[in-house]
Amino acid sequence: MEINSQLIQSNIEKAKKGDQVAFTFLLDFFWNEVYGFMLKRTQNETDTEDIVIETFAKAFDRIATYNPEYAFNTWLIAIAKNVHIDILRKKKSSLFIEITDEEDQQAYNIADSSPTAEDELIKEQNLSSLLECIKQLKSHYQEVIQLRYFQELSYQEIAEQLNEPLNNVKIKLLRAKKLLADIIRNGKKKK
Repeated sequence: MEINSQLIQSNIEKAKKGDQVAFTFLLDFFWNEVYGFMLKRTQNETDTEDIVIETFAKAFDRIATYNPEYAFNTWLIAIAKNVHIDILRKKKSSLFIEITDEEDQQAYNIADSSPTAEDELIKEQNLSSLLECIKQLKSHYQEVIQLRYFQELSYQEIAEQLNEPLNNVKIKLLRAKKLLADIIRNGKKKK
C-alpha cells in the first residue's frame, strides 16, 4: 500500500476520534523520522528513545490541537524539541555548581533511571487497591501492566509475547501508566 498525504491525514482524523489503529499507524510511520532527528541532537540512544516515547505520548494526548495547515512530522519534531529542552532544563536546574561542557555532556549521557511521577504513585498503592484500579483499564492496557510490573518482563520480551512491534509496546505501556495514575489520583480525591 502506498502511503500518501491523504492516508496520513485520514489516520490523523481517526486518531483525533480515539482510533488506536490510527495511533499505531502514525507511530509506526513517523517513529524513525523523529528518532533519527533526536538522535542527531542528543547523540545518545537512551535519551533519544525516552524523548521520542514522551513526544508521541504528548502528541497523542494533544492530537485534537494539531493544525492541519502544518505537516504532521513538523508538529511532532516541534514537540520533540520541546521535550528535549525541558529535559535539559531539568538537568541544568538541578545543578548548583558550575561545570564544563565536557562534564555536562558526560552527565547528559547517563540514563535517568529514577522513577517517574506515575511510577511513584503506582508504588504507593497497596496491592488490592492497585489491582482494582488496574481492572478499570482496557484489557490491552491491563495486559502490558501485568507483563511489565507483575511478571517483570523487558519491553522486548513483552513485544515478543504479544507479537507486536517494540515501539507499540513502549507507547502502550506509557499510555497505560498515565491512565492508571489518573485513575489512582481520581480515587484519592474521592476519599
